[in-house]
Amino acid sequence: ALVLIATGILLMFYYHPSVPQAYRDMKELEFVVENGMFLRNLHRWAAHAMVFLVFAHMFKVFYRGAYRPPREFNWVIGVFLLLITLLLSYTGYLLPWDQLSFWAVTVGSNIASAVPVFGPKIRFLMLGGNTVNANALLRFYVLHCVILPLAAIFFIAIHFWRIRKDGGLYSRTFEGEEAGDERA
Repeated sequence: ALVLIATGILLMFYYHPSVPQAYRDMKELEFVVENGMFLRNLHRWAAHAMVFLVFAHMFKVFYRGAYRPPREFNWVIGVFLLLITLLLSYTGYLLPWDQLSFWAVTVGSNIASAVPVFGPKIRFLMLGGNTVNANALLRFYVLHCVILPLAAIFFIAIHFWRIRKDGGLYSRTFEGEEAGDERA
């Protein structure tokens, strides 16, 4: 997460969230800025690693049964953190404003519009209108750089607080063993 924050802040110095400039900024970052391609790829690969690690952590927690009482609330917080991680990845995907990102957001917003009753309203809220345009780029930029990171920090703080409140990290106890001891 620290690599993502550091590289993200550095990338913000070279990026303008506007339709005529976003794609040009990415190309300039890759071909003009010294180590710009390394910086962008470090951010991208760290984001991929974060998604993988959050999934791996959730799998481990589920496998070990650490979602059971009294830790079920912390499991729900973990699910919210997983969703925030996925949304961070998705919102960052639009920012280069190339054909790949444009169509990914088009498909994603069309999927959101398929939600019964509220779908068209969700899509309109996502895009800031009826089409993928400058409003969508600005909304995704603000979500990616401000709202979702603040939400992640908030839920991480609750997650760690609940770990302490629930008695530390979960460990299985077997018949005849002390708490904290595990079988190999």
